[in-house]
Amino acid sequence: MRPNPDYELDDVETIRELIAQNPWATIVGYVPGKGLVASHYPILLDETSDDIVLLSHVGRPDEKLHELGSHEAMVIIYGPQGYVSPSWYETSPAVPTWNFAVAHLYGTPEILSDDENLQVLERLVEHFESPLPEPYLMNRTLENAEYAARIVHGTVGFRMRVERFEAKEKMSQDKPAEVIGRVVDALDAPGPYQNPSLAERMRQVNSESTGAQS
Repeated sequence: MRPNPDYELDDVETIRELIAQNPWATIVGYVPGKGLVASHYPILLDETSDDIVLLSHVGRPDEKLHELGSHEAMVIIYGPQGYVSPSWYETSPAVPTWNFAVAHLYGTPEILSDDENLQVLERLVEHFESPLPEPYLMNRTLENAEYAARIVHGTVGFRMRVERFEAKEKMSQDKPAEVIGRVVDALDAPGPYQNPSLAERMRQVNSESTGAQS
């Protein structure tokens, strides 16, 4: 990742929040003889740890593709991102840019037992179903629980303690407060680049400098 201290994100709690809010991840590994391999899966934080510990699973045979557990992996998390037009600045000179939040998380995955994997799958389902008025949980019926216990063998669960990370959050922090305000307004407005999630993230990141309220 291009080093830029202006946008460096090194606060563990902020990165944990970024992961929790953006659980769809890219898992990248380098496997000798195969080169780079990548897969995409939802992840959860292990809430029993104060560190950054990830929980997830891959579908077979992705664990063989990655040689999961034998090598360091990189998990990429993407937060809100999008195009920013220089026309919104109302200043000159100006050039286009892209605002984003991203984290590269490194560690060696630990393979879970079938029982642990089933627990992680239950947590994943509960996490994403709980906002619904009638959550469809894995153990909602005996029949569904038996089905889930069978299909768990088609997946391989893992836990990954993050040993190091690189993260950046570029939300126009280097711009004057009035420019940030105009960009946020443009992202909130109807149009080809309407992006409410990016606008909200910019408000949060720049709240001290702009006085903006979420």
